[in-house]
Amino acid sequence: MSINFHLPDFCGNYKMNLAFIDAIKERPELFYDGIKVASSYGCFPPAAWNGGRAAVGAVRREFIDFIIKEYNSRGIPIRYTFTNPLVTEKHLSDPFCNMITKAAANGLNEIIVNVPVLEEYIRKNYPQYPLISSTVKQIEDRGQLLSELKKDYKLVVLDYNWNNRFDELETLPHKDKIELLVNSYCTPHCRRRKKHYEFLGELQFKLNRQVFGSERDMMKPIPDTEFSCPNTDLNFYDTLAFETHISPRDIYEKYVPMGFENFKIEGRLMHPVNILESYLYYLVKPEHRDRLRVDMLRALLGNKR
Repeated sequence: MSINFHLPDFCGNYKMNLAFIDAIKERPELFYDGIKVASSYGCFPPAAWNGGRAAVGAVRREFIDFIIKEYNSRGIPIRYTFTNPLVTEKHLSDPFCNMITKAAANGLNEIIVNVPVLEEYIRKNYPQYPLISSTVKQIEDRGQLLSELKKDYKLVVLDYNWNNRFDELETLPHKDKIELLVNSYCTPHCRRRKKHYEFLGELQFKLNRQVFGSERDMMKPIPDTEFSCPNTDLNFYDTLAFETHISPRDIYEKYVPMGFENFKIEGRLMHPVNILESYLYYLVKPEHRDRLRVDMLRALLGNKR
């Protein structure tokens, strides 16, 4: 059975992602047995449908085609995070979102969904895409989760608060259809998580309007408001203390024997050092991490002495 990892930010983090994907193929002895990069998730900025994290900036069509080709030529799907909880029917005609969806509609790539109105639109207009149910839904109720697992989703990304509750996880059906978030930066049972997703959704709309809106919209500064969350300053190793943290040992000794196959590494918009450390921690055998860290940094930063 393959142990499938899903890597963050196919757009902004593409160099590191592709470097690890290539290294797993070329130097498999450095990595844990049976692992596979099964997708990379994220979005092209400034897509209004994007959620979970804000996609800042703007990209050209040539770059979009380049990114899709680089992953797909390696057999790796990109996975759009179309999970903005504030999307309504009026947003469905968004030209940029429809353009990037058409650009990747080849049957390999995937979409993570959250809001029913957008999910229905994608199912009708882009049936080529396998759909994944988002952790943004925050499903903690067992009955609701069982219902979600019966729906036509390729995978259901489990709310991270289920992590390490082994007695309950053992009794879940369709474990091969469940994806676990292994290194959440969010505080367990955070009461402000829903509001944070909504804040990021509204911020994404503002970023989109600043690029594609009227001249008046483009001149308006984005309000200097922040959703204050101390966890945005955490480094990767701080997250190891959370009760929701899943260690490599638990993956290989508990989750995989239990029947779970899919594991998501968080990291969109995180500092590249945090992302690099998380990849080394989850994918690479301990005795090879230091050497591969140096190799990766030299490859990404250049081989200057």
